[in-house]
Amino acid sequence: MLRVLVAEDMRILRDTLVAVINLEDDLEVVAEVASGDQIVAAALEHRPDVAVLDVDLPGVDGLTAAATLHDELPACRVLILTALGRPAHLRQAVAAHVAGFMVKDTPSDQLVAAVRRVGAGERVFDPALAVAALETATSPLSDREREVLKRHAEGASAVEIAAALHLSYGTVRNYLAAAVTKLGARNRVDAARIAREAGWL
Repeated sequence: MLRVLVAEDMRILRDTLVAVINLEDDLEVVAEVASGDQIVAAALEHRPDVAVLDVDLPGVDGLTAAATLHDELPACRVLILTALGRPAHLRQAVAAHVAGFMVKDTPSDQLVAAVRRVGAGERVFDPALAVAALETATSPLSDREREVLKRHAEGASAVEIAAALHLSYGTVRNYLAAAVTKLGARNRVDAARIAREAGWL
């Protein structure tokens, strides 16, 4: 019997996932949580074999929780579910030692099969996402340009970014200008949009 933890913040989806998994004779949901910051504690208490995690969770996102889970309970393998299949998320999932990555519109029989395969030690990734991740170019931004642009996209002013990163105002402006140029953007807002859509922020 494979023991499963389900993390999904939307109640109707969580109830559906739990019901679908519990219909199987060899699978049992031993814990269900609605936020990312509950995942590790629930996993340590219930010791699931597989954790099925949504990417976008309140508190802590599913990928961050997966990385922590790998460190604290490596026997629990993670299957990520996402509404938006982004290549960047898949790359982050691989870095977080996730064993599976599926989109939410996957048919229920394929999802159940993926849970079994992940529980058996296999790795299961949505094929279309895997191809897209391989085809997506690497970021042209330096780490510092990415950090400055990310903070700008989150609403921080150049003065605030300079203070937070211990840089001069002029240096921050230079980093933002370099990001705009490298991304072929019209302005800073456009640069942030391009970088976010490519999964570079």
